[in-house]
Amino acid sequence: MARLKTISQFKSALSGGGARPNLFEVELTTFPTGISWDADKFKYLCKAAALPGSNIASIDVPFRGRTFKVAGDRTIDAWTVTIINDEDFKLRRAFESWTELIAKLDNNLGATQPNAYMSNATVYQLGRGSTLNSTTNSGSDSSILAAYKFVDIFPTSISPIDLSYDSGDTIEEFTVEFQVQSYEIISSGTASKA
Repeated sequence: MARLKTISQFKSALSGGGARPNLFEVELTTFPTGISWDADKFKYLCKAAALPGSNIASIDVPFRGRTFKVAGDRTIDAWTVTIINDEDFKLRRAFESWTELIAKLDNNLGATQPNAYMSNATVYQLGRGSTLNSTTNSGSDSSILAAYKFVDIFPTSISPIDLSYDSGDTIEEFTVEFQVQSYEIISSGTASKA
């Protein structure tokens, strides 16, 4: 029989008041050789990202009228970031140059060695306090609750930016979708931001 839970018990179970989806930072420090990249600007203008998603397929094995399920291969979801576009177009131009390196617009030729067009990125989920169990918050820094390093990523899609006379009081944004080879879960105790 289930016991009735109280608000006080719920409060005790909710560490740090709950993780907030708007407290994050994305680091994409290196681009392929020859592409101008401003990693610091990206930290500020990366408006949205996601923690990694992955799936393990199920393989159905028939046996005497029943289906026995065994674990199959893992696949990693594509990773998408949303970027605020400013008037120098510096970040958008960098992503356009990256895709141009992979497959040129005029002749579809491009880099053939994966190391030439792949990079890594890290997403930090930040907390509101200086440590996870902090009872006071000085407001000067955030703890790192979780960190994920995306390994060997490359862009496969840059969204269009819609232009319209009807779009007043807005700032342009665009998304970049990356394919991901793998990711590493970085322990919050060892994660640090540059």
